[in-house]
Amino acid sequence: MEVREFRPMNTRFLETFLWAARLSSFSAAAERLHTTQASVSNRIAALERELGVLLFTRDVRCVNLTPAGRMALQHAEKIINLTGEFRQIVSSREALRGTVRIGAADTIVYAWLPLLIRRMHEQYPGVSLDLTIDTSLKLSQRIQNGEVDVGFIMGPIMSADIYNAPLCTFESCWVGAVELPLPETGVTLEDIAHFPLLTFSTGSQPHQALRALLDSHGLSDSRIYNSNSLSIMTRLVAAAVGVGALPRVLVDGIIKSGEARILDISPSVPPLTFHTVYQERGDNAIARAIADMATEIVSETTTQWMTSVA
Repeated sequence: MEVREFRPMNTRFLETFLWAARLSSFSAAAERLHTTQASVSNRIAALERELGVLLFTRDVRCVNLTPAGRMALQHAEKIINLTGEFRQIVSSREALRGTVRIGAADTIVYAWLPLLIRRMHEQYPGVSLDLTIDTSLKLSQRIQNGEVDVGFIMGPIMSADIYNAPLCTFESCWVGAVELPLPETGVTLEDIAHFPLLTFSTGSQPHQALRALLDSHGLSDSRIYNSNSLSIMTRLVAAAVGVGALPRVLVDGIIKSGEARILDISPSVPPLTFHTVYQERGDNAIARAIADMATEIVSETTTQWMTSVA
């Protein structure tokens, strides 16, 4: 009987195998891992020799998993994830070093992002922060490109290698400056359709939902003003430029100051659901830790304008 010498398995080879399987391409895996296609091919070949099985069938344009490869993929994902968790658990929080790149939409900034950053500083004092505030559409692309480690966006991202989890939902509302010439009660969509309607950037989920709502009520000619800066939208509402279709958390300040009021209009503005998203890879344990931290903060800071997603 042949007895094989036991050797520790190279986790880099396993990670290479994971990306090649997910992308069905050695060249795409090489680009993702910032290496060469030849290096990827060599790692896969070495892994196949060590395991004694063929993991992929090769084609000119793509590679496909063999039955053995499909079975190996399930276990490789577990090993890589456990490796990342091992590093996270064994390393002391003070010993952790590096930079974590967080992407968040404006609405999160107005709600609980400052609390998350403060808690990060307390629990991971050696970790630096690279913070990007942008639209969910742009952040989605940056997360898929590996430019952002963990994002809080209006998701989800439909990609096999991206982890998505519902995080929180924000109540939205119709809001207008108190000086707008609108009835005190009984305001209708037709009443506000004469004013510019202020909302998120073009192509965003809120913009599409608002456009669909107007179309369904025969108000397709209504003017919609868009911006990727929700602070600008809020100021335009206060300045009586138009009527906002915005999250309540964004306009709470101008309502309390008496500059604006909630307009009780039916149908109401749809709520906004945000997701935690990050790439599922073995070295992304800090992203998982921050995602869990965000979930804790959401549950702690639930208010009248934010409810946790079941």
